[in-house]
Amino acid sequence: MSSNLRISSHPLVKHKLTVLRDIATDHRKFRELVRELALLLCYEATQDLRLAPATVNTPMGEASGWEASEVIGLVPILRAGLGLVDGIQELLPTVQVWHIGLYRDEETLRPVEYYNKLPDEPTVQVCLVLDPMLATGGSAIATVNILKRWGARRIKYLGILAAPEGVEALSEAHPDVPIHVAELDERLNDIGFIVPGLGDAGDRMFGT
Repeated sequence: MSSNLRISSHPLVKHKLTVLRDIATDHRKFRELVRELALLLCYEATQDLRLAPATVNTPMGEASGWEASEVIGLVPILRAGLGLVDGIQELLPTVQVWHIGLYRDEETLRPVEYYNKLPDEPTVQVCLVLDPMLATGGSAIATVNILKRWGARRIKYLGILAAPEGVEALSEAHPDVPIHVAELDERLNDIGFIVPGLGDAGDRMFGT
């Protein structure tokens, strides 16, 4: 498997993912779990952020420390990627959020772009592409293509589940993009869904 793949080993991630998969988990709980998983996975995906020295005054004197020196942009792939935004914003309240709309053609399984609200030039140093499911990899590849044409230099993918086919496709197209997920599942089925997966993340998240 690709060296780009980072699968979380955190016990809380494993527990929450198991509850998320359960068909008995309702929409409200599903959204809460996606938010919590996003926060935990973002913690792991940002361990290499660059720092700059900083000095602050404590009640007892001056303390030397560090502050993040890179601006982070979240790029949720509409619509399911929206569910990952809130958890990350709890951890990183000053991030910028840019939306890219893609849907998967059910016949070709290829992504179709319908919305792009990026500014003319990059305003961030690190982009986190957000999508719960890395299935065929088509939407993730298309999004990274868009970001690279925009001028983004550091791009990471953050999701919940991945299929081997999606990891291979994204890694082959963009070997410089790390892939952070909670778990790597077995395969894709004949209609492009991850098995065992958790069903359609967008439908389960938004009750549709």
